[in-house]
Amino acid sequence: MKIICVIFALMHQTYSSKLLEEAVEEFATLPGIGRKTALRLVLHLLKQEDKEVEHFGRTILRMKEEIINCRECHNISDTEVCPICSDPYRDKKTVCVVESIRDVMSVENTQQFTGVYHVLGGIISPMDGIGPADLSIESLEQKVRLKQIKEVILALSTTMEGDTTNFYIYRRLKDLPVTISTLARGLAIGDDLEYADEVTLGRSLLNRISFEETFKNNNHGT
Repeated sequence: MKIICVIFALMHQTYSSKLLEEAVEEFATLPGIGRKTALRLVLHLLKQEDKEVEHFGRTILRMKEEIINCRECHNISDTEVCPICSDPYRDKKTVCVVESIRDVMSVENTQQFTGVYHVLGGIISPMDGIGPADLSIESLEQKVRLKQIKEVILALSTTMEGDTTNFYIYRRLKDLPVTISTLARGLAIGDDLEYADEVTLGRSLLNRISFEETFKNNNHGT
């Protein structure tokens, strides 16, 4: 009963300022931010010096206006080609295919991968209305064809949607002269890549296996 009363109070909280209320509403739209946390953040900003709040606001606006997607891998970047793709020491012939920008960060944190990336921008999910045409699969195929990529590592989440996307990409690339591999199953089935610990993810990357063998073994098991 007490919890219900607290929730009711938060939902019907009154504000002495309409501007304060609007600011709280905006912060509360952010992922993982409830109204109570939103109010705390807004009140914190009110206590700051004007120049600090202005800098905070300008930073958010600049991020929205100036950040672009790398033309090579679709990762976020400040420049047309991101620092990873432009790094002369990265192996440009090995491409790690990931679902999102967060997954690039997860793999980079393992410090076990020296190739480049290709960010799909999601995974195939008919329930959510996401099909192959909504992802950057076409540009991946073109990259493999034009740049003579030697290996494509399918590093998608071990979910039904992730496996479906893996298989679709495999079918698109299997007749091209490229090795297609996937992460070793050190990751638990159903895990999202971004939540895997760095050691497990790093080992799964280093011990990657042929996707075709994985597919054959799964079919043999059924």
